[in-house]
Amino acid sequence: MELKQVIIAHKAADAQSRQWAEKCARQLESLNCRILMGPSGPKDNPYPVFLASASQPIDLAIVLGGDGTVLTAARHLAPHNIPILAVNVGGHLGFLTEAFEEFKNSEQVWQRILADRYAIQRRMMLQAAIYEGDRTNTQLMSDKYLALNEMCIKPASADRTITSILEMDIDGEVVDQYQGDGLIIATPTGSTGYTVSASGPIVHDGMKAIIVTPICPMSLSSRPLILPAGSVVSVWPLADYELNTKLWTDSILGASIWPGQRVDVRMSEHQAKFIILEENYSYYHTLREKLQWAGARVHYDNNHRNN
Repeated sequence: MELKQVIIAHKAADAQSRQWAEKCARQLESLNCRILMGPSGPKDNPYPVFLASASQPIDLAIVLGGDGTVLTAARHLAPHNIPILAVNVGGHLGFLTEAFEEFKNSEQVWQRILADRYAIQRRMMLQAAIYEGDRTNTQLMSDKYLALNEMCIKPASADRTITSILEMDIDGEVVDQYQGDGLIIATPTGSTGYTVSASGPIVHDGMKAIIVTPICPMSLSSRPLILPAGSVVSVWPLADYELNTKLWTDSILGASIWPGQRVDVRMSEHQAKFIILEENYSYYHTLREKLQWAGARVHYDNNHRNN
């Protein structure tokens, strides 16, 4: 990979992340690389400025922070096919990031990238849009929204918790009506996020599938579903007299949804591209580490494993 123009996004209001961003910028500039750098956070979105001011194709985006910082980068950069090197600097759980230990000798990292000594992992994303009425109407009523983790349809109110009533169909066939706190429609990447907190399944992030998980449904028969990636999931808000139903993309407010409108969620044509530095990367090791799986309270040795 060439490193002629690189984005560096650091977690807003985090001193450690900013310091490492400045250090990386100095190192890359010494390699004659043009740097576009700025903070990323709930009140800071540097990507429109980065993309508008790029004087040539962007070779790489370095994202220093936690999973939230990475999700923002993926939504903005996937349509432009820009690979992301995500490093856990100032983040917490870090499912989507490289461990800091893989990055702390950053000068060696640049040499590895220049020598193509890395792997690229492509992850499925979701696309959502709002339409009026049934599936025969394909006139957009909103922007198209991207998510790497999940789309969520649920109400929001400043003064009370609201029960939502949502009807869902899959590929034009009504499947269920959900009464509860809302509905999560996730990618395999997002299955270890909001979905797993709502008792949804964990799905290997190398798969292409759509996971539908109701949030605290009032019916015990409302269960999570794993769908083929080519499915189109349509959701209508019902009995929403106060117009509180919202579409959330990776936990960020996307748009309001009114009765008579539907949200169509499908696999996006865009994929998020991540640089993998760890030579023996293992999805299962990540699960054990991040979810702190410890096994039985009493540990039993498996003396048969290597026999």
